[in-house]
Amino acid sequence: MSSVMTAAPAVFSQRYRALSVGIVALVMLVAFEYLAVATAMPLIGRELNGYHLYGLAFSGGMAANIIATVVGGRWSDARGPFPALWTGVAGFVAGLAVSGFAPVMEVFLVGRFLQGLGGGLFNVALYVLVAQAYPSAMHPRVFSALAAAWVLPSVVGPAVTGFVAETWNWRLIFLGVAVLSVPAALIMWRGLPATDGQPREAMGRAFLPRFAWGVCAAIGAALLQYGSGAAGAGIVLAVAGAAVLAVALPKLLPKGTLRAARGLPTVVALRGLAAGSFFAAEVFVPLMLVQERHLNTAEAGLALTGGALAWSLGSWIQGRRPHARALTIRLGATLIAVGICATALIVIPATPAVVVFAGWVVAGLGIGMVFPTLSVLVLELSAPGEEGRNSASLSIGESVFSVVAVAITGAVFAAYGGRPWVYVTCLGLLVVMAGTATLVGGRFEHRREAGTMEV
Repeated sequence: MSSVMTAAPAVFSQRYRALSVGIVALVMLVAFEYLAVATAMPLIGRELNGYHLYGLAFSGGMAANIIATVVGGRWSDARGPFPALWTGVAGFVAGLAVSGFAPVMEVFLVGRFLQGLGGGLFNVALYVLVAQAYPSAMHPRVFSALAAAWVLPSVVGPAVTGFVAETWNWRLIFLGVAVLSVPAALIMWRGLPATDGQPREAMGRAFLPRFAWGVCAAIGAALLQYGSGAAGAGIVLAVAGAAVLAVALPKLLPKGTLRAARGLPTVVALRGLAAGSFFAAEVFVPLMLVQERHLNTAEAGLALTGGALAWSLGSWIQGRRPHARALTIRLGATLIAVGICATALIVIPATPAVVVFAGWVVAGLGIGMVFPTLSVLVLELSAPGEEGRNSASLSIGESVFSVVAVAITGAVFAAYGGRPWVYVTCLGLLVVMAGTATLVGGRFEHRREAGTMEV
C-alpha cells in the first residue's frame, strides 16, 4: 500500500492540475463568502433596514444547504456528479448576484437561500467527483488541499470584507465573488474527466420520503438555531426545532449513527462530534478574549487565525500518514478536547491570554487531522453508486451536530450571561463531545455491508 501511495501523482501534477486548481479556487470562494457574511451582516442589516430578519440570513442559508445536500447526494449517485455540480455552481453564483443587487432585506434573504442551495449541491457533488476523478491513493492529499483552501479566507477574509464594506460598498463582496467564480468554474471544467458512458438510474419516487425528511431536518435546524438565543417565544421555537430534528435526523443518517455502530455510522458520528465541539467552542474564543482579557476584536480574531493555520497543518500531516487512520482520528479528537480545555483556563484571572491562543492552535491542529481523514473514509466505505448518499449523510451530520452544539451552549450563555461557571459549563459540554470522539475513534474499522443505509 505504501508503494502505491508513493507512486501516486501529486494533486497539482500536469494530469490533474486544471481540475485541482479549479475545485480549490471554488472552495476558497465558497469559504470567503461564508466568512464574509458574518463580518458584513451588521452593515447589511442597517442599510437594508432588516435587523428584524437578521437571524434568517444565517438560518435560511443553512436550511437550504441541508435540503440541497440531501438532493445532491441522491442526484449525484443517480446521474453522476456533473449535473449537481454545475447546478450548484450556478445556484451559488445566482445567489451572490441576487444578494449583491438586493434592494431590500427580503430579496437579500432569497439570495442567501440560493447560495445555500448552490453550496450544498456543490459540496456533496464534489465528494463524488473526487471519488471518480482521482485514484484512491490520492484522496488523502486531495482532501488536505481542499481543507487548506479555507486557510487564506480564514486569515484575510474578515479583514478584506470589513475594508471593502467600509471603504466602498458591501455589495462588492458578493458581486466580486460571483465574478471570480466564473473563471474558477471554467478552469475546473477544463480538467473534468470524461463521463463513463454508463446508463444512470432515475431519481425515482423512492427518493421522495428522504427528501421530505431532509426538508423537516432543515426546518428543525433553522428553528433550533433561530430560537436558541431568544427568550419567550424563542424557547418554544427551539424546543419545536429540537423535536423535529429528533424525528428527522435518524432517517437521514446511516442506521446506528447515534450509537456509533461500527463502520460507516461511526464515520458520520465522528464528523458530527468533531464539528460540533470545535465550531461551538470557536464561537466562545473571541468572546472570552474580549470580555475576560479586554482585547479588541482584531486582537481576539488572531486566535481564530492561528486555529485556521493549524487546521491546514493538521490536514497536511494526515495526508502524509494515510494508513494510521485510527491513530490520526483519536489523536486529532484528543487535541480538540485539550485545546478547548486550555481555552477554558481563561476564567482563572492569572491565566495569560496567550494560553487561549495556544489552546486554539492545538484544537485547530486536531480538527485538521480529523476532517480530511473522515472524508477519505466515507468514500472508502461506500459501495459504487452510494458515494453521494453517504457523503450527504456526512455533511448533514456535521451541520446538524454543529447547530445543536451551538444552540445548547448559546442558550446557556443567553440565559446566564458571561459568568466564569457559564464558560466552564459550556466548554465542558464540548470537551465531552470531543472526548466521545476519541473513545469511538477506531470503530470505523469494519467494512461497510449492504443495508447500512436506510431508504
